[in-house]
Amino acid sequence: MEWTLEQLRGFVAVADELNFRRAAARLHMTQPPLSRQIQKLERHVGAQLLERDSRRVTLTAAGAAFLIEARRLLALADAAPALARRISSGTAGLVRIGFTAVAAYGALGDVLAALGRDLPEVDVDLYEMVTRDQVQAMLNGEIDLGLARPPFDDETMDSRPLRREALVVALPAGHRLLELGRSLDGADLKNEPLIMHSAAKARYFHDLVLSLIPVGHENVVHTVSQVLTMVWLVAAGRGIAVVPASATQLGIPGVGFAPLHTPVRDPVELHTIWLRESRNPALWQALRVLERASAA
Repeated sequence: MEWTLEQLRGFVAVADELNFRRAAARLHMTQPPLSRQIQKLERHVGAQLLERDSRRVTLTAAGAAFLIEARRLLALADAAPALARRISSGTAGLVRIGFTAVAAYGALGDVLAALGRDLPEVDVDLYEMVTRDQVQAMLNGEIDLGLARPPFDDETMDSRPLRREALVVALPAGHRLLELGRSLDGADLKNEPLIMHSAAKARYFHDLVLSLIPVGHENVVHTVSQVLTMVWLVAAGRGIAVVPASATQLGIPGVGFAPLHTPVRDPVELHTIWLRESRNPALWQALRVLERASAA
């Protein structure tokens, strides 16, 4: 035998009223079936919950403890249909977001602020990973939304531009190029020791830098995948690095930044990406929120 929600409601009503007649009236039923409900509940629980005689009804110690859990269970049961509707509509649920380390310096905060404001019942899990790993995680069903760099597989994924930014040159404090007071170009950098983006793990930035400045193998002193690591190496005097402008927000001492001249203003692109066939309603709501925030 299992207890039912009706039995719990009957027990709570009697516990509130401490009177079977008033509790039955509150539940729009007669007293005998209410008494039978309480007896069945006590048999299932295996403990006496109420003491009753001809004059009064009181809670036993077990009944007082059980009343707390009964109220909690009834509240969950009452809330469950509304929660299911919100999850189905996407206004509640979970969105798992992958993001590149550089995105965390600016864009990620804006995304979380928009979602927190417009979708307060949607939980967000965050996963820091490079674009290649985001794509694989999305295909594996491990994340729902990515903040990543192009290109993407248009057959399985959709994308939307989220932010563009400039490239800058990170140089050790006091470097002569910082004294020029102008944007730097490839000619300024061609003989400098260069900390370079990894072709395997940071392909987007690797190819972008190669398209803008002459990079000789003999000039590359380190190859790394994370912008934060590059800037720390610059601070250590190991060389210079071409990084997105958001890296200026890192606040690492011993590093100065100079603008880099590029044919296209703000060439660094960050996109939101998602699976076209995603079945997560909260993702689609999140995308609507981000589209509105971007338009605003």
